[in-house]
Amino acid sequence: MIKLTKYLVLALLFMTSTIGAQDFQGVATYKSKRKLDIKLDSTQLASGMAEQMMEMLKKQFEKTHILTFNKTESIYKEDEQLESPHPAGMQVVMVSSGGSDVLYKNTKENRFTNQNESYSKLFLIKDELEKHDWKLTGETKFIGDYKCFKATKIREVEVIESSISINGDNEPDEDEERKPEMKEVEVVAWYAPEIPVNNGPANYHGLPGLILEVNDGTTTTICSKIVLNPKNVVAIEEPKKGKEITQEKYDAIMDKKSKEMMERMRNNRRDDGENISIRIGG
Repeated sequence: MIKLTKYLVLALLFMTSTIGAQDFQGVATYKSKRKLDIKLDSTQLASGMAEQMMEMLKKQFEKTHILTFNKTESIYKEDEQLESPHPAGMQVVMVSSGGSDVLYKNTKENRFTNQNESYSKLFLIKDELEKHDWKLTGETKFIGDYKCFKATKIREVEVIESSISINGDNEPDEDEERKPEMKEVEVVAWYAPEIPVNNGPANYHGLPGLILEVNDGTTTTICSKIVLNPKNVVAIEEPKKGKEITQEKYDAIMDKKSKEMMERMRNNRRDDGENISIRIGG
């Protein structure tokens, strides 16, 4: 009878721990900022316009995202807020490959689904998760109440000069063929072992704890708030709608569309000086 009771207790403990692991959930809020290394020629702008433009550009690159996660799955999407109006006579055109609208990750199955609306078309990008070759350094610091450990990795990126064109000025020569230049960049991540999930913001994952901060040399993303096991459980559902495509094919489409858009801008731009058009991109 004593042995039977002992076995029942062990079984109940095992069931409790298993249920707890399945029910474990968290919601983390991340804020990101991008470093801008841009100089404006104030001689081309009205008095005080350069300062307004720089402040507006900084706001364009400040984003807030919400990561909802459990032990093996997560949803990462932007917490959209009402955009501030642009100064009169100013238009901003951001040239980029687009960010993720809804990013679903399954670290157990090593795959992701990114539902992304680009150029008025809904895509469903499905592929394997990127493999991160993290190096654990042992260095620590606190982010909020969590003791975090530092990890680094090296990635190779294409060098794209940040550029601004005002009403078409400083546009690259249409016939000029730009040869890609590559460089190595150190990515620094800080993860919290107290939150034992193999996950993090955007496409980052692969560390023994939730990634609370990451810096890729250009953009810094840091967790500003985290709630573990919230009272109202949020369903983590993989997106289903959109044209299914691989990451490689999606990147090729975005590159082609970006070039087409720039060509239209060249053909349709106004040079009467009544409107300021700012283009940021490579």
